[in-house]
Amino acid sequence: MLETDQILLFASTAVLLAMAPGPDIIYVITRGVTQGRASAMAAAAGFSLGNIAHTLFAIIGISAIIKASAFAFTLIKIAGAVYLIYIGIKIFRSGSAKAGRDNKLLAPKTVFIQSVTANMLNPKVAIFFIALFPQFIRTQNGHESIQMALLGVVFIICTFFVFSACALFSGQIGEVLKSKNNSSGLLNKLAGTVLMGLGVALALSKR
Repeated sequence: MLETDQILLFASTAVLLAMAPGPDIIYVITRGVTQGRASAMAAAAGFSLGNIAHTLFAIIGISAIIKASAFAFTLIKIAGAVYLIYIGIKIFRSGSAKAGRDNKLLAPKTVFIQSVTANMLNPKVAIFFIALFPQFIRTQNGHESIQMALLGVVFIICTFFVFSACALFSGQIGEVLKSKNNSSGLLNKLAGTVLMGLGVALALSKR
């Protein structure tokens, strides 16, 4: 089991890390601005719950393999980058004449699935988990795997708290901007460009 001070220290760290600029929080904000609170909340939930997989990866050692293997890291990184660029293109095109057809891909359920997938395809998150969690494991508090699982739950809750706040705020901004004529298409093009840029940045990034 985890001790109270152990949980509080880890939760404080998790909140600060969740607030740091990154593809996940930027994605949540762009969804809020372009589609409103519902889609932004779906993205927040997706990126938060996607950490369940990374917690499991850390427990069973897959994260260690990714950290040790340059090939595995690069393969997953490129897959994640391509996926972000793909989503960015879809959002960008939704601001064009084809919006009627492409908007079907922007339902909250799809946003949630996209967010989970994008989170899982980010190898830096996997390495981050295997680097962070051991710092808060205490041998006297029981099996390490159980402690890592509980820390994963705390991390997910903290991440969702931060991302939800960003989702609600950006969603409110989006509603205001959408009330202005011809702003929706421009916002989609801007959001799509941002996500494509994040995908390129991920592809070119190092460990």
